[in-house]
Amino acid sequence: MKIYTCTLNLAIDLFIETDEMVPLKVNRTIDDDIQANGKGINVSLVLNKLGYQSTALGFKAGFTGQFIEDEINQEGIQSNFIEVPGNTRINVFTKVNNEGKEYKLVNKGPFVPQKAIRSLLEQIEQIEPGSYLCLSGSFPRGVKPSLLIEISEICYQRNINLIIDNSSAEVIETLPFKPFLVKPNEEEIYEWLGKAIGSIDDARQQAQKLAELGAQHVLLSLGAKGCVYASKEKTLFGNSPKGKVINTACSGDTLLATFLANYLSHKSLKDALRESIAAGSSTAFRQGLTDFSDVEELKKQIKIK
Repeated sequence: MKIYTCTLNLAIDLFIETDEMVPLKVNRTIDDDIQANGKGINVSLVLNKLGYQSTALGFKAGFTGQFIEDEINQEGIQSNFIEVPGNTRINVFTKVNNEGKEYKLVNKGPFVPQKAIRSLLEQIEQIEPGSYLCLSGSFPRGVKPSLLIEISEICYQRNINLIIDNSSAEVIETLPFKPFLVKPNEEEIYEWLGKAIGSIDDARQQAQKLAELGAQHVLLSLGAKGCVYASKEKTLFGNSPKGKVINTACSGDTLLATFLANYLSHKSLKDALRESIAAGSSTAFRQGLTDFSDVEELKKQIKIK
């Protein structure tokens, strides 16, 4: 059994902290951090912390793409990226202290030619049956959302356990191919099913609807409220622990990777959900990904029912 992650639109995230942001003035920063990012990259990094090796797939471009590959290789994560023209995007997150606000600037990324897309599909066709493929994040320019359906069909035919963390409407069209897991949030599931979530019972019903349509497992992230797990047979809900939120950008990736690692370790669904919520919250309570040092304490606040 092998694990692969696929990030179609890699990114370097530049985090900046400044006391003030004044137009037409040189604003000096008080802190900065550069991180190799992309949702699948985060999944690989968290899996690595939990002792599970994975191979990172996707499209890289230029010196920024090479930086990401070098960074994850140094962490012991294997990669097999497809080179495309241009440069992998740099996103900028600026925290302005005197305003108490964070400004997020997210770039489009490089254009991906059809030849590179065909190469990616050929890679996926070579993945060993029984393996896990986590497809996460947005589509870069040149990639149509229908690619998600093509990948789902390949995985179904080859008995590859596909995990989908993507906001496009095409996710619904992948469900007849029985993906191993899908991980929407409230906004995404509303777009897919057309029904707002007003309560935890609503969330359970909506998540289970995705399972009835074909998803084997569903993780419905409810942000500060917690997370719902659903399959055809059952639903579970876990609340989020309390803490000071620093950055929510990678918490969902942490939750997903931790759930997968616990599932593969044959933990009970209740224990896997509790650990996942705690780990995702730990990431939200810090600048980067969790180091799992506070997860045991956070788990004490989480009730699964």
